[in-house]
Amino acid sequence: MTEFTARTTSPFRFDIVGSFLRPQELKDARAKYAKGEISKPELTEVENHCIEDLIKKEEAAGLKAVTDGEFRRSWWHLDFFWGLGGVKKAILQEGYHFADEETRPETAQLTGKVTGENHPFVEYFKFVRDHVSPGTQVKQTIPAPAQFLEEFLRPENQANAKKFYPNLDELDHDVAAAYHQVIEDLYAAGCRTLQLDDCTWGISVNNFANLKKKDPNADTSQLKALQERFLKVNNEAIAGLPTDLTVNTHVCRGNYHSTWAAAGGYGPVADTLLAHENVKTFYLEYDSDRAGGFEPLTAVPDDKYVVLGLVTSKSGELEDKQAIIDRINEAAKYHPLNRLCLSPQCGFASTEEGNILTEEQQWAKIKLIKEIAEEIWG
Repeated sequence: MTEFTARTTSPFRFDIVGSFLRPQELKDARAKYAKGEISKPELTEVENHCIEDLIKKEEAAGLKAVTDGEFRRSWWHLDFFWGLGGVKKAILQEGYHFADEETRPETAQLTGKVTGENHPFVEYFKFVRDHVSPGTQVKQTIPAPAQFLEEFLRPENQANAKKFYPNLDELDHDVAAAYHQVIEDLYAAGCRTLQLDDCTWGISVNNFANLKKKDPNADTSQLKALQERFLKVNNEAIAGLPTDLTVNTHVCRGNYHSTWAAAGGYGPVADTLLAHENVKTFYLEYDSDRAGGFEPLTAVPDDKYVVLGLVTSKSGELEDKQAIIDRINEAAKYHPLNRLCLSPQCGFASTEEGNILTEEQQWAKIKLIKEIAEEIWG
């Protein structure tokens, strides 16, 4: 029998991405707060109660690194952006366009230079830190710096950004510095596992596929230049951090109310993201043929981990165990099995709407992942 390295730090063989379905109690409280029927402290009290309950469920399920389920957020990314200095919440004419739906038309826009002091997520982390059992690790998820820049590629937001940053290099530098500040503050609060959630690479492979579909000989230099820009800002933000802080990234193609936004294999981003982003682990979506094959995993350095998102969070239907095991073994042809782990392809509720499945189905998925991980890695 093959001996596998025991995992004592993230990633774990049996893992999650981060968000969980919001309980009805929390949904009701948020609706009441939006209508002015309860105060902010009253909403926070409900959030606290629901997060404490979630932590107990995560620990009971056997998870070694838990999150707050993103219960204090409406969006997986915008709430973090709104917590940065020089950033405000704004409304556009249109939301994000997914395959089957359009989201709420919210966004982030600038009011000045971007800074990272006193970010509210640091206090969110401290609450989870103070409510886990001894030995349980806390994973803090935040959107990647590149995702912030992606938000300012939207036409309305480009004009807004130019008011404060005529020079894009200065914007990129300030975003990286702001993120670095938040990460240092999280570290000082005790964070040792950080996950950068990043849809920019999923968007990139989608744009690459669409361009090539129109013209197989199309010039992809602009797409490559944008990839290099995103790679640079992500790496700058996480450069020079303490060596005992584990920084991972999760790559997604959109996860909203069980629908998706992008398609395409990892090939077009293998030489940038997979080969050169300075993270320890890549959490990669692989729950459908929209993600392509495992061949691009050869670009991942052998000392890094890949968490295979083979179990979908978009549907309550439980996967066939042997089919998942077979796919893990297939992936091991391209990256060492000892450097692979298993998780859902994304969170169960990247926005407060949540995906279309029940809480019972959510936990059944996590149980299945645990069973498969134990069967493969022991």
